[in-house]
Amino acid sequence: MEQHIDPKDAWAAVLARDRSRDGEFVTGVLTTGIYCRPSCAARHPKPENVRFFATCAEAEAAGLRACLRCKPDEVSRDAAALASAFRLIEQAETVPSLKRMAADAGYSPHHFHRLFKRATGVTPAAYAKARRARIMTESLSTQERVTDAIYDAGYSGPGRFYADAKGRLGMTPSAWRDGGRGETIRWAIANTSLGPMLVAATDKGICRLSFDEDEQALRSRFPKARIERGNGTLDDLVCKAVDAVEAPARPHDLPLDVRGTAFQEAVWRELSRIPPGESLSYAALAARAGKPGAARAAGSACGANNVAVLIPCHRARRGDGSPGGFAYGLGRKAALLEREAKGSNDG
Repeated sequence: MEQHIDPKDAWAAVLARDRSRDGEFVTGVLTTGIYCRPSCAARHPKPENVRFFATCAEAEAAGLRACLRCKPDEVSRDAAALASAFRLIEQAETVPSLKRMAADAGYSPHHFHRLFKRATGVTPAAYAKARRARIMTESLSTQERVTDAIYDAGYSGPGRFYADAKGRLGMTPSAWRDGGRGETIRWAIANTSLGPMLVAATDKGICRLSFDEDEQALRSRFPKARIERGNGTLDDLVCKAVDAVEAPARPHDLPLDVRGTAFQEAVWRELSRIPPGESLSYAALAARAGKPGAARAAGSACGANNVAVLIPCHRARRGDGSPGGFAYGLGRKAALLEREAKGSNDG
C-alpha cells in the first residue's frame, strides 16, 4: 500500500531544506530524472516538475536515479538497517550482538553503533533493555506472579531483571502490577500564570506534573499507592516547577520518575532537543526517534508524557503546521511556545 504524502507539507519541507524530514520521503524532479533528500542543497526545481515518493525504491521504479550530491539512497539504506535491527531485537529470545546486527546491515560494528545511537538516542543494548522493561511492565498487569512476568520478558531469571531495572523503573515490579501498592507519592498544587498546577513525586523524582487536576485524579492513576499531601516536603520541587512554567526556555535540572517504551523515551529525548520556541511535526519526531513513518505513534508518545513542560510535548505539531493536540488546552500550548520564543530572544 503506497504511503500518502501531503504535497503541500512535503514542498514546504523542501523549501526549508528540513533535515529532520530526510528519510521520510524523497523529491523526484521529473525534468532532470533524479530524486533528492528534502534537505538537498541543490537549487530548488519548479514545483510543477516535482513528484514526491515515500521511498527510494518507488522513485527508482518511476525511472529516477539518486542525486549524487545529497545521496538519498544512503538515507534509505540506514533506515533499512535500523528496521532490520529493530526486528532482530524484537524477535530474538536473547539480545543479538552488535556484531550480528552490523553484519546484517552490511556495516562495520563501529559505524552501526554510531548510526543506531544517532537515530534512537541510545545504544542497541540500552534499546533492548528498554524493550524488555516495557514487556515486563505489560506482563505485570496480566500475570499473577512477578516471576512469570520476568520470564515472559525474556530474562534468564529475576536477578538479571532487577540488575537491568535498577534506577530505571522507579517503582518495584509488584507496584507496577498492583496500581502503585507499596509506593508513597506526595503531591501539592501551586498557582501559576497558566492556572493551578499539580506536582506529584516519589522519592526518586517528579512522576506527574499537570494542570487542572487534583488529588482524586492522581489517585485514579495510582489507585493503590499511598497518596499524601506534600506538607512542605515538596517546596523546592514545586518552586522549580513553577519557574519552569513561567520561564520554559530555561533548562531545568528537576529529577523525574517517568518511564515509557524505548520509542516513547526516544521521542521525549527529541522533544527536549528542540530549541525553545520552535516545534517539530510528529512525523519528524518519529524519524528522529528512529521510526520514520510512525507519526501517529509519536503523537501517542507525546500524549503519554506525564510531566508537562518538563518534557516539552508542547513543541510537537502536525505536519500541516497546525498545533495538534495538548492535554491541557491549545491556549496553554501557544502560551508556552510564546514564552520560550521570548525567553530565547531575550537570552
